[in-house]
Amino acid sequence: MSRSTVHEFRAVAALGGGDAADSVSPLSSPADDLNQRIIRLLQDDGRAAYDVIGQQLGVSGGTVRNRVTRMRDAGMLRIVAVVDPVAVDYEADAMLGIKAAPGTAPAALAQRLEPHPAVVYIMWVSGRYDLLVEVVCDEETELAIFLDEHVHGHSDVAHVEVMTRIGMFKNQFLLKRHVP
Repeated sequence: MSRSTVHEFRAVAALGGGDAADSVSPLSSPADDLNQRIIRLLQDDGRAAYDVIGQQLGVSGGTVRNRVTRMRDAGMLRIVAVVDPVAVDYEADAMLGIKAAPGTAPAALAQRLEPHPAVVYIMWVSGRYDLLVEVVCDEETELAIFLDEHVHGHSDVAHVEVMTRIGMFKNQFLLKRHVP
């Protein structure tokens, strides 16, 4: 099954920091109680009609539409299609714990890996690794090719630990509750 097949729609709160957060209206803030409830309903069904959401929350559909528009315009909410890896049952997916080579900035390594379509998640972390990189592939051979071509033998990678999925217990986007 193709990675582009959409099985689930979710709202993803893209919480920005810095300058955008300094000038955010309370009506566009994900910290606002009504906005949090709207986002939770959109996480269940990103295609839900604003009137239906409004009925569930005791407000008008116009209020919901205005709140969603303000959060989107402020760069704090994106409604995107997300493929559920449990439903698709990819043949190969792995979390890579990557230690950058001395002299290599984790951001530079992340920037090199980011454009590859099999890479669905990159996080700069503290501790044993510099980056956690999630790779999702349609076939085991695709994962092996990705590792050979983009990870192993590259001078910006000192060490990689490949952790393949055995089972999935929970896969959920979470809304950050407290925005500074």
